[in-house]
Amino acid sequence: MSIHSSLIVKNISAIALVLSLFWQSSAFAASCTSDSTCVIINGSETSLNKEKARQSKEEWNNEKGLRQKTYNRKEKEFDKYDVEVDNRDDCLKSANINAYWEPNTKRCLDINTGRPIKP
Repeated sequence: MSIHSSLIVKNISAIALVLSLFWQSSAFAASCTSDSTCVIINGSETSLNKEKARQSKEEWNNEKGLRQKTYNRKEKEFDKYDVEVDNRDDCLKSANINAYWEPNTKRCLDINTGRPIKP
């Protein structure tokens, strides 16, 4: 009887081990879906994936350049406007009673001569 019981214990432990291995492999397979993040080492390193990554990086760099140009243009326009506002304020606050601000030319002019003056 002891031979049968030791054989049963060995079989049950072997079955339990096999079932746990099947459970682990199915758990790993279920977690690597298209919606999840899985790390696969050298599993999907194909030339097609490398080309897609290269194109994506190139597209990102092109868009980055365009964003930088747009930002620089906006910054330059703002700087122009800022200088214009400062010049207008200086002209209007000037102690020179002959100074007036010309909005079309955006300059501070002498009322008598029409020449630009520095307030």
